[in-house]
Amino acid sequence: MKYVVILLLTFWLQPALAVTPSEQLQDQKLENRAREISRGLRCLVCQNQSIDDSDAGLAKDLRILVRERIVAGDSNQEVINFVVERYGDFVLLSPPLKPATWLLWLSPILLLAIGIYLVRHFFKGQKKVTIRLSEEEKQRLAQFLEKDG
Repeated sequence: MKYVVILLLTFWLQPALAVTPSEQLQDQKLENRAREISRGLRCLVCQNQSIDDSDAGLAKDLRILVRERIVAGDSNQEVINFVVERYGDFVLLSPPLKPATWLLWLSPILLLAIGIYLVRHFFKGQKKVTIRLSEEEKQRLAQFLEKDG
């Protein structure tokens, strides 16, 4: 059993090797630019990975497209703009702050505010319970506490 766990951990801890050697550019500077751009673009299939990390077919196509645009002479921003024109801001792992993405950026704050409101509203509605003990109950409680020491 422990060997299975070790084997699974070994595979789990391996770095993502989505970019195949056939995709890589010969010029290391251009390849570094492609990798930098790819790390900022979202895989539209996986949605929580960059195209640099994803094995999905669409991610591979996007990686090839990025490299083609770089070889064609586009700057990093021109490549990003080219991809965004076709797929929208959603393809960016860090979308820009603009009216179309306000809800995306503000939703964590809104959810936190709603949560705080609901918690306060819940506790505000709770009645305070005061227990009044009779003299006999107080004496019994005192005896019980004395026994337990």
